[in-house]
Amino acid sequence: MILFGEHAVVSGAPALGAAVDLRVRARIEDLPGRLEISAPDLRLSLKGIAIDPRSGEVLSAEVGERAAQATRYIAAVLKEFEARDLRVTVESEIPPASGLGSSASVVVATLGALSRHLVLDLSPDEIAKEAHRIERFVQGGFGSPTDTALAAFGGYQMIEGSARSADLPEMKLVVGFSGIPHDTRAEVEKVQRFRARHPQIVDPIFRAMGEIARKATGLIEGGMIEELGGLMNANHGLLEAIGVGTRELSELVYASRGAGRAYGAKLTGAGGGGCMIALPRTGSEDVLRVMTAIAQARGEPFSVITGCPGLRLEGPADER
Repeated sequence: MILFGEHAVVSGAPALGAAVDLRVRARIEDLPGRLEISAPDLRLSLKGIAIDPRSGEVLSAEVGERAAQATRYIAAVLKEFEARDLRVTVESEIPPASGLGSSASVVVATLGALSRHLVLDLSPDEIAKEAHRIERFVQGGFGSPTDTALAAFGGYQMIEGSARSADLPEMKLVVGFSGIPHDTRAEVEKVQRFRARHPQIVDPIFRAMGEIARKATGLIEGGMIEELGGLMNANHGLLEAIGVGTRELSELVYASRGAGRAYGAKLTGAGGGGCMIALPRTGSEDVLRVMTAIAQARGEPFSVITGCPGLRLEGPADER
């Protein structure tokens, strides 16, 4: 997830992201004569689908728009390596279209599984770069390396043109899902159009977001959680200023700060729906207090730990 600097990072400002303890697992098996993509968490199983080798589009007539959208990232990976005669199964703990990097995680997991199955021996660096290129292609040329770097490397990543690992301690955050899916590409395009019309207004906002991201690393390292919460509140206000906030997300943000007594809260990701994050106080009941406030504001709360591992290869003994 992006902690600070979303949207600004697309235009070159710094952003700080963290990998969290939600996993995406991809498994690939030989399946002679056909291609099958299964994503049970999305209630999706497509058997014998056809993919245009030039565009990567799903061609099967019986595949609906929602299913085609859900498979476009997997299909782009398969197209890139001309993979066929396979069954690809993707299981995700991350809500789709929520702003938590689900698409990047799916691409990285699929690349890792394909590299293992085809004995490509791709390094984590190669997977991160390839995943960013594929995600950027599917999203129409927009997107930063933030989410794909986090999915590949884990931990914390400071993005300033390229990804750089930041050695920071774990934190516990509360996530609130608004229940409204968002479209990353549409939100990024909207903000970029606004920036093109009003660069004198938007560019200083982006610079402020970048400074917040830089300042946040020192506060996390020093355990200055209350001050970090203040930066979350400031970053949320800047995101609302560029038009990506929604009533539903703001209700969850203000419920977290109010009844939840969180130090800070903000939307995360592209906005227009998806999720927000809150930084609870450090008492034993404070996480539950924030989660209760989010639930009472009609959100879906869950807690996460930041700074967790990224891509790893698992055998049968590692599976749940």
